Amino acid sequence: MNTAVNLNVVHESEAQRQHARVKIPGKVRYIARGERLEAALLDVSAGGFAFTAAPAGARVGDHHKGRLMFQIDGLSLGLDVEFQVRAVDSRNGRIGCVFHNLQPRDIATLRYLISAHLSGELVSAGDLLNTLQRENFTKPRKGGAGGGMGPLARVKAVGFSAGIFVVGVGAFAYILNALYGLYFVTHADSAMVAVPSMQVTMPREGTVQSLVEADASVEKGAPIASFNATLLEMLKGHLSDDQLTPKNVEALFGKQIKGTLTSPCNCKIARQLVADGQFASKGDVIFELVPQDTQATVQARFPFRNIAQARPGARVSFRVAGEDQVRHGKILGSHLQDGSLSADIRATIQPDEPLPSSLAGQPVEVSIDRGPSVDWLIDRALATGF
Repeated sequence: MNTAVNLNVVHESEAQRQHARVKIPGKVRYIARGERLEAALLDVSAGGFAFTAAPAGARVGDHHKGRLMFQIDGLSLGLDVEFQVRAVDSRNGRIGCVFHNLQPRDIATLRYLISAHLSGELVSAGDLLNTLQRENFTKPRKGGAGGGMGPLARVKAVGFSAGIFVVGVGAFAYILNALYGLYFVTHADSAMVAVPSMQVTMPREGTVQSLVEADASVEKGAPIASFNATLLEMLKGHLSDDQLTPKNVEALFGKQIKGTLTSPCNCKIARQLVADGQFASKGDVIFELVPQDTQATVQARFPFRNIAQARPGARVSFRVAGEDQVRHGKILGSHLQDGSLSADIRATIQPDEPLPSSLAGQPVEVSIDRGPSVDWLIDRALATGF
């Protein structure tokens, strides 16, 4: 059995694009050059209409606003429209027009009238109201030529998507870093730069006068300060009661002797604790000296539960207060605080690079990173046979 292909079959969407016109009784009322006009409709489609009028009253390209009038169940149906004259037939008086800015409800009404007329059905007000109540149009499909977006809209959409992606990646990285710091990084409770120092004390009561500048380097035995003391202070403990008469005490108190404080090593002046001209008692610390052949270390305090991490030989990272540079070092040794059963561990850290002695006493932030590293990944891969 041979089936012939019907080439006259037209898809509905193609019929709509062709704007098939039908002859529906009706009128059009419009204003042209200040005059109200009314003409009979010849045909109507979803894209335009035609009517009869004097050719002299219409010109191609003219824009008008008017009203299409139809009779339905004894009721008059009017559609406000904007149209443009596209063709003028002077022999037959036929004026062809095309719609402009036609509203969706008006389009649905015209399609219902045309469909009903083509099918031979009676047009009723109830069917017309039912048509207008339902949704006759769908939203345009996405995709295809950028979804109808212009270049600027596309750039904005891509920028917004990229911004959301960057924020998401940043939030994920922050959470991942927080989890890494929680499970793989151990922080010291407190730490400071420690420098082995020597103290120079006042041998007698008196006033002090420095002979060197701050942060100066001095050799062993070099004078670093002079002091003035009374002769009474020098002879205290060597005079008998008979010699401690008011006259002798006054005479001895009025006599001054001078002395010199010397450096006990090849050192650098770290701090001067008693200002020039200030009175100091016997045994008061006047200077703190730092030996030049010693290196500063970092003393850190860790909780006892981190004894496995704060073991000798462990690598640490630290940052001295006031510096942006992150330094590295290793733990030389650890012990309990004060040599007793305490809950704290004191660790001595040797920096990889020497620390200036001027940082003595500065607070330090110390951390031990025990997370997976490249070497750890290689060792794990080798252990599994890869």
